Amino acid sequence: MERRAFRAPGFLILLALLALIGVVAAVVAGQPEDTAGVLVATTVTLAALLMTGLTVVNPNESRVVQFFGRYVGTIQTAGFHWTVPLSSKRRVSLRVRNFETARLKVSDADGNPVEIAAVVVWRVVDTFKASFGVDDHISYVAVQAEAAVRHLATSYPYESHDDGRTSLREGTVVSEELTVELSERAALAGVEVLESRITHLAYAPEIAQAMLARQQASAIVGARFKIVEGAVGMVQSALDRLRELEVVELDEERKAQMVANLLVVLCGDRNVQPVVNTGSLYS
Repeated sequence: MERRAFRAPGFLILLALLALIGVVAAVVAGQPEDTAGVLVATTVTLAALLMTGLTVVNPNESRVVQFFGRYVGTIQTAGFHWTVPLSSKRRVSLRVRNFETARLKVSDADGNPVEIAAVVVWRVVDTFKASFGVDDHISYVAVQAEAAVRHLATSYPYESHDDGRTSLREGTVVSEELTVELSERAALAGVEVLESRITHLAYAPEIAQAMLARQQASAIVGARFKIVEGAVGMVQSALDRLRELEVVELDEERKAQMVANLLVVLCGDRNVQPVVNTGSLYS
């Protein structure tokens, strides 16, 4: 697990080091040549050793400190610091990043080939897991994002033809599930997934034209259904109104003929040419 590394103010250590060099220089001035050489060599060695512990941490960055392979801790406070000498200090960014997958060609739940792409917004929250849990946390997120998008695309149809069935076109529901799945996959690398969105969704080119014709046919059928439903209501209202006002008495045969004529007028997609009957109602 991530923990804080030992650190001290870097400028304080640097000032102490300069003061030590000044003191040694003053002492060496009155010493024999052999003693002065030993003091100078010791001071240079100590100064070089102390300087290996200096490091700079930028805002929204961290330094993972290792001492001969052992994890010492992480420095996340921005500034100039001094930590364990002779340690390696690996930079890990804590900034929010985004990754956009390539346009993946997969089959949806109905077996139709579709093209899908998504963008994932993420950041590192555990530098220990990001550094030692996986080989490369950036590549890990990229691979897992594409795998999650493929799995999502195969779990839902491109569009739902049944009530209550979720489709890929329902962005909010699909994005939430994608975020949850990615969060579970990325937790191993110490990564938090903030958000994920589908950025591209379309049928594959080889079936796009056929699916467009299918969508147009479905739209026409739906529109016709609404027209017929409204026409039936209008005919019923007309018959009820004629009966209430006692305008004309119609037997069942004439009612059927009137209903047929009204439905033709109301449901037809072309202008109707009226025919004037100059005879009686039954001729």
